[in-house]
Amino acid sequence: MFFFTYLARELRRRLRQAILIALGLAVGVGLVLTVTAASAGVRNAQAGVLKGLYGVGTDVTVSGGAIPAPSGTAVPSGAVQITITPNGAEMCSDGKCHSLKNGYTQSNVVPTTGWVSATDVAKVAALHDVAAAVGGLLLTDNTITISETGGSPPSSFTVDGLDLANLKLGPVSNAVLSSGKMFTPADANKNVAVVDSDYATANNLKVGKTIKIGGVAFTIIGSVTQPQGNTPPNVYIPLARAQAIASAGPAGGTLKGSVNTIYVTAASAADINAVASEISKLLPSATVTTASSLASEVTGSVTTAAKLVNDLGKWLSVLVLIAAFAVAALLTMAGVARRVREFGTLKALGWRGRRIVGQVMAESLAVGVAGAALGVGLGYAGVAIIDKVAPKLSETLPAQSGGANILQGTTTANGVTKSIGAATQTVSVPLTTTIDIAAIIAAVLLALAGGLLAGAFGSWRTGRLRPADALASVG
Repeated sequence: MFFFTYLARELRRRLRQAILIALGLAVGVGLVLTVTAASAGVRNAQAGVLKGLYGVGTDVTVSGGAIPAPSGTAVPSGAVQITITPNGAEMCSDGKCHSLKNGYTQSNVVPTTGWVSATDVAKVAALHDVAAAVGGLLLTDNTITISETGGSPPSSFTVDGLDLANLKLGPVSNAVLSSGKMFTPADANKNVAVVDSDYATANNLKVGKTIKIGGVAFTIIGSVTQPQGNTPPNVYIPLARAQAIASAGPAGGTLKGSVNTIYVTAASAADINAVASEISKLLPSATVTTASSLASEVTGSVTTAAKLVNDLGKWLSVLVLIAAFAVAALLTMAGVARRVREFGTLKALGWRGRRIVGQVMAESLAVGVAGAALGVGLGYAGVAIIDKVAPKLSETLPAQSGGANILQGTTTANGVTKSIGAATQTVSVPLTTTIDIAAIIAAVLLALAGGLLAGAFGSWRTGRLRPADALASVG
């Protein structure tokens, strides 16, 4: 009981010094919490963007390489070429041309990238470190309609063929159903579609209506909403139907039994790089993407902020902590030096050196606890300020281009060829800073460590003094 009474009395006697030490530790702890929260907020913002692009549970995405180019420079046999001139529109095939009437529509569905056999999905799934793999077929529907003025650039929308046996892996794994219903395995061979909610709103597409894909009518059974930062396909259909209506290129050809995207989940996070390497060896012509490699393609203020927080914030926190600990140690040592006579008297009364050291350490620990509590409060205040004044962040995301080529997705008017497709998309990303329990615990431990370190420096020499030396030093 006397120990705690003496402890409280000494802290009251040296209240100004205790407050200064506690404030120094609090500033260091508060800064660490603020920087940690800001860093976590930036990481979460970028993770949200990547999550939207990537899909929940998808560790590795495999996409086909470039679309195979037709051999030779001439238009392939059987290919159809539409040319729009001031005198009207005409369609040519195998050297024969004829005029097109007003209202004529030409629709072609082509893959956005090269493709591989669907059997490769099973090969990927059989790899040692792979937990699951599912294939998909990402397509672009390019439509040209001849009007009274001769025609216009083609309209286009993207279509994703989904393997309905495993919707928890891939592009709709993170989607939220807005209306209607989601696919079931029984829909695998039906002409049914689920549309992106934004695309549905823009084009007045509702559940129960139909949408033509490659000239085939599909009934809309539902709409889904994807996370912010996503660049989702406009329409989702069963994989088997996507393979049936897609054209392999200008010369035609079927894509039955083919996919151009494979979504892969690894057995564990530590296996992701190994999985990517194994897939690259198995499918050398394909493009293998992981979340980390995708992050390197994302640019914008979120990326800049992440680098700034991770680099500058880390070193700033370290420097402030060193300064806080140094100030605490110096103030404690100065205070202990003024108490040499007091400690000499206590030793003369029978106190052992370790008891004196324990007394000083307990005082420093109490100051550290106060600094920790105040530092946590400062950390929350810093987070609140960041949330209020933080500028809007943005990300520039890589987007898959439409698979346009000589016949699909291009028109020629007055000698000028036009094509569609965007290379990037910029989205706004909210920054929400949060302080988790782990960060608070770490901050409290830092403050306690600072207090104990200061007490250790201050009491070590005094605890070793003999009573006569301690009393003589102030004589």
